[in-house]
Amino acid sequence: MSDGLQLAGPPAPRTPRSQKRKAAFVTVAGVLAVVATMVSAYYFAMRPVTLRIAVGPASGDDLKVVQALTQAFSHAHGQVRLRPMQTDGALASAKALQDGTADLAIIRGDLDVPKNAQAVATLRKNVAVLWVPPAAKGKGRKSGPKITKIAQLAGHRIGVVGRTQANVDLLKVILQQYGVDPAKVEIVQFPANEAVEAIRSQKADAYLAAGPVNSKTTAETINASSRDGAAPTFLAIDSAAAIAQNHPVYEASEIPAGAFGGSPDKPEDEVKTISFSHHIVARKGLSDATVAEFTRQLFAIRQQLMTEFPLAAKIETPDTDKDAAIPVHPGAAAFVDGEEKTFLERYSDFIWWGLMALSAMGSAGAWSASYLKKDERSNNSSLRERVLEMVPRARCSETAEELNEMQAEADDILRETLRGFDDGAISEGALTAFSIALEQFHSAVADRKALLNSMPQSLQRIGAQFRATGGL
Repeated sequence: MSDGLQLAGPPAPRTPRSQKRKAAFVTVAGVLAVVATMVSAYYFAMRPVTLRIAVGPASGDDLKVVQALTQAFSHAHGQVRLRPMQTDGALASAKALQDGTADLAIIRGDLDVPKNAQAVATLRKNVAVLWVPPAAKGKGRKSGPKITKIAQLAGHRIGVVGRTQANVDLLKVILQQYGVDPAKVEIVQFPANEAVEAIRSQKADAYLAAGPVNSKTTAETINASSRDGAAPTFLAIDSAAAIAQNHPVYEASEIPAGAFGGSPDKPEDEVKTISFSHHIVARKGLSDATVAEFTRQLFAIRQQLMTEFPLAAKIETPDTDKDAAIPVHPGAAAFVDGEEKTFLERYSDFIWWGLMALSAMGSAGAWSASYLKKDERSNNSSLRERVLEMVPRARCSETAEELNEMQAEADDILRETLRGFDDGAISEGALTAFSIALEQFHSAVADRKALLNSMPQSLQRIGAQFRATGGL
């Protein structure tokens, strides 16, 4: 074939279809990764959270209530579960919270509150009970002057029920309010389980106990003080308001008539006293949502525990005032004020960023697919250019054989182009442009064939020889 009518080589190798599959795979994998991340985040957000709660001592009512709450939370399959951490008392529980080994703790409001403690609920309120047993009757026994006021306790022995130093400190606050030097009285302590025997043995002249008004331990010790039908004398703390003013951890309170049962009623009349609270506190920094959920579960289950544990009825919401003795935890405040956030409110930012990530992943997938197909698009452009280059060559062709070879090449180019269109590498617009170029080529071939067919064979041979000899 002459140099002037040289045909272009075979079509360039086409981009494998696996590139399209690869792009689709990358896109789907990215979307699945984002969805999996969101599902995992939802799972971790909604999975049960176990909170460690420090409580003690072992013989106290607080531990029994917490154990009951633990079982109730577990049976309810709530989002929050409890793991009791038994301690020696409220002081040890407060230290566990301060050290970060506990998430929640039961503490006394009249003890030093850890700096990282925030109130979640008031477990119960305790009242201080001061009483004097009736004088013992017996032959040869001489009773001293009857004690009817706190100011008369100077020079006497006072028994304190319970081993905690906090009860001794409570007694000293009361004595000082009435001008009684604590050094002028003898203070002895009895474990709660030995208090009844100590009272029967007359080991003190007066006694102090601190606990809920309906405390079984306090009622037993007071009833053990009765002798020969005579009831003990209750010492009123008339200056309760003044004590509360000077010591904000205490509140002025009253002991209702007949609170400790018996006949006659013990006490016969309402007695003024001071009270302090046992609080459920949470570690500062504990998730607001977790604390809000714990508070919600606590007050929902409280009613179920009242039959078995009457003390559960005393559980109250925390003080949400800004000047409260123990600042309230934001999660508990949200529950009390009815401002708990819904799931969408809590995680709206994460959901928004997740959707943004999905959108970005889709864009990245589209870019990847486009990048992987750039060679295929470039190949399509070169194929179209080759067809356009064959148009003038077809118009100058001198033999039908040359036209047939160019037409066979055009057929190969067409097949390659249609495969690219099927793969998505060629748009409809590009395919239309290619069709126009191909139509021009076919028109040029048809016109040239018609012209060649009208020429005598001798002239065609002369023309071929002329071109072969370089026109000489």
